[in-house]
Amino acid sequence: MTTTTTRSLGAALAAVALIAGCAGAPAAAPAAQQQGAASIALPAATVCDDANESTMSYTPGPGGASVQAIRDRGALHVGVSADTLLMGSRNPLSGQIEGFDIDMLKAVSAAIFGDARPLQFRVITSAQRLEVLENHEVDLVARTFTMNCERWETIAFSAEYLTAGQKVLVTRDSEATSIEDLEALGDQRVCAPEGTTTLERLQETYPGVEAVSAPTHTGCLVLFQQGKVEAITGDDTILAGFVAQDPYAKVVGEPFSAEPYGIGAAADQVDLVQFVNGVLDQAKADGSWAASYNAWLGDLGPAPVPPVSVYGRVDSP
Repeated sequence: MTTTTTRSLGAALAAVALIAGCAGAPAAAPAAQQQGAASIALPAATVCDDANESTMSYTPGPGGASVQAIRDRGALHVGVSADTLLMGSRNPLSGQIEGFDIDMLKAVSAAIFGDARPLQFRVITSAQRLEVLENHEVDLVARTFTMNCERWETIAFSAEYLTAGQKVLVTRDSEATSIEDLEALGDQRVCAPEGTTTLERLQETYPGVEAVSAPTHTGCLVLFQQGKVEAITGDDTILAGFVAQDPYAKVVGEPFSAEPYGIGAAADQVDLVQFVNGVLDQAKADGSWAASYNAWLGDLGPAPVPPVSVYGRVDSP
């Protein structure tokens, strides 16, 4: 385990306690009362523009039948990663899954049950995120899940809780300083996980490199360390975890996309999404969001202002 990882693990324990303690009751104030929230009218859920409406969610609320069913069951079932260091990964010492994504889910669970009850984890790949929600196999998915209009067609998202940017990871001795440099060098293999917007963008926008897919982010790291690919592209949040694991790697270039993360839910569980939005707004306002960011992602810089929650989405008539 690296020094960076050890420091993050220790700091994160305090952040988890803070975020769970602050979320003991659902935050369900109207959107106009939510700090930093914006409400924009959207005619119907099927109308969507990735430049704007993909990050628009449902106005916070107290939760209804979906939330009560979770209470009655006694556990919140969530789909997560177990190998995305800093976001959702298994601690080799404690055996617990932890990270920034996990902190957000723990806050939701604490608000539902009134205590920091353990989550019921289902470890999934990026390609399984939609499937487990569409089939109601889990209640929520937090797995570096980029919000876009195509995904809104089959599932629902919370308000944006983190903004990432797509970058490139290369070896420390690489001359490349951007994805364009890799194209110019020629014969460069770049890995991205299956079922991600990262892989789609690589294939569609950068034909000068050879796109290589792997089932998981860790699969890409293994190929990179074996010399089977020259680079990995992904969100800066994920690549920061790779650098913590591999001292011979570095992240280069400016972000060439914005990746807004949302917590995924089944399309027919709007009341659950509204409840989650209240919890996220509370975490953004009371400092627990920033505490979690600094604990896990502090190597990217100090915690930024949390993403503005945008509301106004309605169901189709």
